Amino acid sequence: MMDSSKYRVGYFPVDKKYNKWVEKDHIEKPPVWCSVDMRDGNQSLVIPMSLEEKLEYYKMLLEVGFKEIEVGFPAASETEYEFLRTLIDNHMIPEDVTVQVLTQCREHIIRKTFDACKGAPSAIIHLYNSVSVAQREQVFKKSKEEIKKIAVDGAKLVKKLAAEYEGNFRFEYSPESFTGTEPEYALEVCNAVLDVLEPSADNNVIINLPVTVEMSLPHVYASQVEYMSENLKYREFVTLSLHPHNDRGTGVADTELALLAGADRVEGTLFGNGERTGNVDIITLAMNMYSHGVDPGLDLSDMNALVEKYERCTRMHVYERAPYAGALVFAAFSGSHQDAIAKGMKYRSKMGLHQWNVPYIPIDPKDIGRTYDADVIRVNSQSGKGGIGYLLEQTFGYNLPAKMREHFSYMCKDISDHEHRELKPDEILNIFCENYLNIPGAISVTDYDFECENDTFKIDITFKKDGAETELSAEGNGSLSAINNALKAYTGEQYTLQVFTQHSMQGEGSRSVAVSYIGLERENGEMFWGAGSSTDVIKASTRALLSAFHNMTKGGK
Repeated sequence: MMDSSKYRVGYFPVDKKYNKWVEKDHIEKPPVWCSVDMRDGNQSLVIPMSLEEKLEYYKMLLEVGFKEIEVGFPAASETEYEFLRTLIDNHMIPEDVTVQVLTQCREHIIRKTFDACKGAPSAIIHLYNSVSVAQREQVFKKSKEEIKKIAVDGAKLVKKLAAEYEGNFRFEYSPESFTGTEPEYALEVCNAVLDVLEPSADNNVIINLPVTVEMSLPHVYASQVEYMSENLKYREFVTLSLHPHNDRGTGVADTELALLAGADRVEGTLFGNGERTGNVDIITLAMNMYSHGVDPGLDLSDMNALVEKYERCTRMHVYERAPYAGALVFAAFSGSHQDAIAKGMKYRSKMGLHQWNVPYIPIDPKDIGRTYDADVIRVNSQSGKGGIGYLLEQTFGYNLPAKMREHFSYMCKDISDHEHRELKPDEILNIFCENYLNIPGAISVTDYDFECENDTFKIDITFKKDGAETELSAEGNGSLSAINNALKAYTGEQYTLQVFTQHSMQGEGSRSVAVSYIGLERENGEMFWGAGSSTDVIKASTRALLSAFHNMTKGGK
């Protein structure tokens, strides 16, 4: 039996006056993005990335557009030390990019960190120590003053070494486990560090407020951030940064509300990789902004390539339902959803709309390199006529009449249901061709000749069956009507040509191909369908008629 009494609220809300963020309804501009994939994301891997994999991943982050990248904890691992030295020694840090390294507030670790950073064209020395109640009492067994002294002494040392070492350095301080710390104490420690580092117009300092463990609802964190933003010293020269984790599954919400509350910068990872439940997912954050018309400043236009490289380098898997990036996030299997999407897409095309407002799909999949046929309309036993028809039309150009589309959809759904699997676009095309298009039946037409007099079409036509040819004449109010009347006379079958539609689609070279669809109705109301294609419109309609007739006389469904 679960026992909730062992848990209590372990966070510290601030005064209710720090809630001005609730008056804002959207994020107006992107934050400064800092990728921590190479450090926080890497240290969480079962098998950390090799030097070669880290270099490949680093180049991907540069291509995406990150200007700040935390490349490791160089004092903790020889691989991370060598990786940083490789970037510096081989001049692999672009002029507009700053690398970031993490170090505890411990002298020997700070000194080794500066050894690793020597000669860096632009580097952020990210200093941290834990200040939470639990860490103070259980891990360090130190008073508030003693914990604050660790932070201040660390700040003094990094400031001293930055003046001694070759390189271009900025400073960042994180009160680790900020969410489990009394806000007034976290503020006291941060301000003490700032007094040492002396932020100015030429010396911007980053104060990072990590959600080391999610402990509260997102609005509590937002108010804590607003409290810090309004009470930090040197605020105009301080970049207020966020580093949310995702223990409660609300890392994105924490970040978005905290940005409304005054934060300037976000540390996170692609696809939310990181310790335990991971860091905040920068992909989701950036695409959320994009979907509200805000350019996030990151190039995510080839999402499939990002997923492939991420999975290969990290040996992790992007969940199929992960926002924006998952393989199934735009996929509609439900018939009603498919129908709405298909109608929405046609409406957008018909109206020539630039603004995106298609039902069920928050962004245009093409913006991130996805396609409508393979990523949006997916066919299984739950699919409907609208989606299946739309896929067939958009991917292959066949625009079935409504009742035929319904008939075809049930055929596809039955196959998917019996085989317990999804049907791919090529399979759907094959089902259409095998059951409707230019079906070679027992009866064929080998020759015909038309005459038109007073809007009446007269035809001399030759049918062939079992090797024997039969010539006969008929007439009708059009070419198809005349052929149909001849077929009825030849076979003695009773039915009504109920549906006939036709359209053209581009064939090989510049030749246009006509496609015809015909529905024949028996006296009992049962419909039978056929389709025909040819560069000759009469041959296309004749083939469609014979295909439908074959399905009718053979009991085709």
